[in-house]
Amino acid sequence: MDVAELKQRLTRYEKLMRLDKPIGTLLLLWPTFWALWLATDGQPHLLLVWIFALGTLLMRSAGCVINDYADRDFDPHVKRTRERPLAAGTVSVREALVLFAVLCVCAFLVALPIMRDVWHLTLVALFLAASYPFTKRFFALPQAYLGVAFGFGIPMAFAAATGEIGPLAWTLLAANIFWALAYDTEYAMVDRDDDLRIGIRTAAITFGRYDVIAVMSCYAITLGILGAIGWDLQYGAGYFGGLALAAAIAGYHYTLIRGRDRDGCFRAFRHNNWFGAAVFAGIVAELNLRPWLGL
Repeated sequence: MDVAELKQRLTRYEKLMRLDKPIGTLLLLWPTFWALWLATDGQPHLLLVWIFALGTLLMRSAGCVINDYADRDFDPHVKRTRERPLAAGTVSVREALVLFAVLCVCAFLVALPIMRDVWHLTLVALFLAASYPFTKRFFALPQAYLGVAFGFGIPMAFAAATGEIGPLAWTLLAANIFWALAYDTEYAMVDRDDDLRIGIRTAAITFGRYDVIAVMSCYAITLGILGAIGWDLQYGAGYFGGLALAAAIAGYHYTLIRGRDRDGCFRAFRHNNWFGAAVFAGIVAELNLRPWLGL
């Protein structure tokens, strides 16, 4: 294999892992960081930050590979996915499965420094990542399952940082499930016509003509749960300022999805990075900046 061929092969693997599309990694990373900062009162150990950041990248990449393996017979019939490496036949099924295994092993090795506290949760996280793609065959709201899979870094972060998983972790996970329902329904609205034709089940199909209302309701529930967390922890202007910014971002998403335009729905999905960042900024402002400013 010459250098040019190797470069082409690595580029295909990069696309299979979606390294060229970091939005998915960010949607996993923000709730994990919410949890790390809340669990440590704004003082997470730097090693934990690096472990969870790299672990999130590896597990998201593994999830993309197994998702494309599961959907390899469907993706060629969907406009947005027909050029994915497995769908286009530029990467073999065997290569994809080997890559998935390598990524899982790498994620396991990254987690070794905290494995004593989270080894059992790591197995659950792997199961969730591997099984999610298949829920689209039978589950009316696979996006809810995705919310658990994408948010499982939350209990893992609490376990690694504090040695236990309390009610706060599960409440935060609940908020993430509704957030995932919101943003991944926007994502599913892009492919609704294709999904109906090939028999894939999604929240966009389940909600039908109430899809926009459902998305905005999920944003509202997410913010309500996060607000209840802040109220219970007696947080102040920093935290709730972040939630107010996130609410404004959700309102902007309404303007993008209300006409159900494919491009607008996809823009709204991608823009959820800023929703997650706004919540995180509020947590940092509350736990790190306000004490520093003497407020």
